[in-house]
Amino acid sequence: MKELVEVIARALVDHPEGVTVTETEDDRAIRLVLSVDPSDMGKVIGKQGRIAKAIRTVVKAAAVDTDKKVYVDIEDRN
Repeated sequence: MKELVEVIARALVDHPEGVTVTETEDDRAIRLVLSVDPSDMGKVIGKQGRIAKAIRTVVKAAAVDTDKKVYVDIEDRN
């Protein structure tokens, strides 16, 4: 899942070297925290959060086989 979020985010931003994803997992859930360069935050979130919602939808669809809930959080570095 971590690699999927990284690939999607790097394709969207102007500074792909600033993309980091951290993954934590427990018995029921996987939490992915996406962090990008502050100037790229709008590109990852999108108008009215549409891009962020699309990223979450794709990741949840990819995680169907894991039987775990997947949460994608976008972190502000400021």
